[in-house]
Amino acid sequence: MHAPAVTETNLDIGPLYRGKVRDCYRLDCTEHGPAMLIVSTDRISAFDWVLPTPIPDKGKVLTAISAFWFGRLSATADGPAHHLITTDVDAMPLPASVDREPLRGRTMLVRQAQVVPFECVVRGWLAGSGLAEYRRQGTVCGVPLPAGLGPGSQLPEPIFTPATKAASGHDENVSFEVMAGSVGAALAATLRDKSLDVFRRGAEYAASRGIVVADTKFEWGHAADGTLLLVDELLTPDSSRFWPAAGITPGRVPDSFDKQFVRDWLESSGWDKASPPPALPAAVVEKTREKYLEACRLLTGRGLESHA
Repeated sequence: MHAPAVTETNLDIGPLYRGKVRDCYRLDCTEHGPAMLIVSTDRISAFDWVLPTPIPDKGKVLTAISAFWFGRLSATADGPAHHLITTDVDAMPLPASVDREPLRGRTMLVRQAQVVPFECVVRGWLAGSGLAEYRRQGTVCGVPLPAGLGPGSQLPEPIFTPATKAASGHDENVSFEVMAGSVGAALAATLRDKSLDVFRRGAEYAASRGIVVADTKFEWGHAADGTLLLVDELLTPDSSRFWPAAGITPGRVPDSFDKQFVRDWLESSGWDKASPPPALPAAVVEKTREKYLEACRLLTGRGLESHA
């Protein structure tokens, strides 16, 4: 039996911003300066809706994988700076009145940052909206690609395809030039180069663990002292397309280590995607939970219980 799902938190510690999956609280007075508490709940979203049925332990998986990547990438001198301070709730500056037990394994204390208002998307394989555009006009987010690529094909080189950050609904793909016009050419180039570097490092390691990182999105922000930080979640099943390496076959997009069971069931359920979504069957919930847990074990080398 797994622990009950955590669908939301309401901590009396400061302003709350509730996203589709994460509950975020601003902590202005810590020894690390302005900080944020990010709680990854077990909510799951699909087709721009938060579903009424959570996936138990999903938030713990996202936190464990993100913490793993932040630690791994910062272990080298040329690795990116990041916002994570700790995932140890006992080391977090929380009032005694806060029940820490529901927060264990799913909470990050991070440096507060002014987030750059663009998703830094890197694509290494052809899938999703990129595949649809390529079929129409031979490009992905306006980037020309060679002819003859099929579904699930690896691109000659990873490409950087930024998107605007939408408060709700779909993010919108934009050109590098649009991003540069908004944030400045120098910062845009830095974000592109750093995102491509992190993608290559992550994809290389994941491949050694039997996972193909088809694409992912990064978020970056500036700390109060101006340092550029990698923020939010990092190379998780929610922010990336993870494919089992053994499932790569020419001409087919493999099933993913994420919401595949959920998406497939919703597509077949008759839901119109315009009204509140239906509850998920128990079998779909359990299969989806198992996929998230499998991704965690493969990437980190440890079961979820050892990340608590």
